[in-house]
Amino acid sequence: MSKLIYITNASLDGYIEDENGDFDWVNPDQVYEFITELLHPIGTHLNGRRLYETMAYWDAPVEGYPPEQRDFARTWQKAEKIVFSRTLTGTTARNTRVERVFDAESIRKLKSESEHDLIIGGAELAGLALDADLVDECQLFVNPVIVGGGKPAFQVASRLNLELLETRRFGNGVVYLRYRVGMA
Repeated sequence: MSKLIYITNASLDGYIEDENGDFDWVNPDQVYEFITELLHPIGTHLNGRRLYETMAYWDAPVEGYPPEQRDFARTWQKAEKIVFSRTLTGTTARNTRVERVFDAESIRKLKSESEHDLIIGGAELAGLALDADLVDECQLFVNPVIVGGGKPAFQVASRLNLELLETRRFGNGVVYLRYRVGMA
């Protein structure tokens, strides 16, 4: 069975967006290569609408990106993408389809049938998957900033215990944390 992995950037105080919905404080410099390596084995991305709309930027011709970002763009373009949205009527990115409702059993089936791991992005969507006991790992890129409020990285209904599997520190102050999701 494949794993479902929640990957997100977060501020030190645990937010993925500030109170204005901005995340311009995220500093991806020095981590593109590492993130790309994380995404290489991923077969499917499950995203909420807002994250999909942000990530659709990566669907342009690869030559238009700086050299250090091209492999990331190729990797993102190659993966299947499912966008969960009640309002989105279509998509512009290749290999992408829209689902109106998050159905835990459909995701469980997708995990069991997939030859590759899946990632989930968007705090609300990830919260639904965490509450349904679908997420196997949480991988956070903690940025050296405190934003004081906004959208929390974790929106779960109950306590979750995590087991630290890996850490990595980058020169720009970003820290990567990889956890296995355990039983509460």
